[in-house]
Amino acid sequence: MSGTLYVVATPIGNRADISARAIEVLSAVDLIAAEDTRHSRPLLKHYGVRTPLQALHEHNERQQAEALVARLKAGESIALISDAGTPLISDPGFNLVRAARAAGVTVVPVPGPSALIAALSAAGLPTDRFVFEGFLPSRPAARRERLAALAEEPRTLVFYESSHRIADSLADMRELFGAGRPAAVARELSKAFEEIQSGTLEELLDWLQADPNRRRGEFVVLVHGAPPAAEDEDEARRVLGVLLEEMPLKKAAALAARLTGQRKNRLYQLALEMTAEGASEGERP
Repeated sequence: MSGTLYVVATPIGNRADISARAIEVLSAVDLIAAEDTRHSRPLLKHYGVRTPLQALHEHNERQQAEALVARLKAGESIALISDAGTPLISDPGFNLVRAARAAGVTVVPVPGPSALIAALSAAGLPTDRFVFEGFLPSRPAARRERLAALAEEPRTLVFYESSHRIADSLADMRELFGAGRPAAVARELSKAFEEIQSGTLEELLDWLQADPNRRRGEFVVLVHGAPPAAEDEDEARRVLGVLLEEMPLKKAAALAARLTGQRKNRLYQLALEMTAEGASEGERP
């Protein structure tokens, strides 16, 4: 009979978050496929797990999957772990799981920590419907293109981000989602310097830039979904109507973006339409 592939969640920071079942499985299997054996070995040693380790990461997964599935079909059991959290969630493992299932091998999840779920549970943003986007592209143009495609998404948006890109990503979100859009930043979850900060995208960017230490560590960024289109436009027209009486169109659009949390480019176009409509009304006898 075939063995079993266990997909085992491990702590995202605090070692005590590992489950008793996870330790039991890791101790009982024939092999542990780990994203980085050097990273996982101290955790396993801490809990007295002496199971052999083999590296399985993004650079060798396709090549290793076939051999690991052969071992599973021969009757061995294997545990798959990542550096932290639940495997496959922005981590390696998809190719192995897919190959194992295609070969008729039983795949068993051993649930546990996930930065995505931990952040959602404590951020104070809607959790009934959300979309996980993982890591944004590293190149600025590609990142902005991805964010622009999500600007009208009504569900809560969840991203992972690194320390050296967090400020640029938040700045792009402010520009493309609107400075007033509610959001939250979760940093170093379950670790000694854990922080979960809520506010508008404008406020969060200011908070991040006020202290260099806040740009260290691993981040989850959560952004409130876009409001319904009808409410969105009604509010935008109301705010722009007031501002256009007092200031130039471009400045009015920029300030309206800060007040409403809507995109500046969209508000600029709406302001142009409103100005044209006003001119047409003035020409009527």
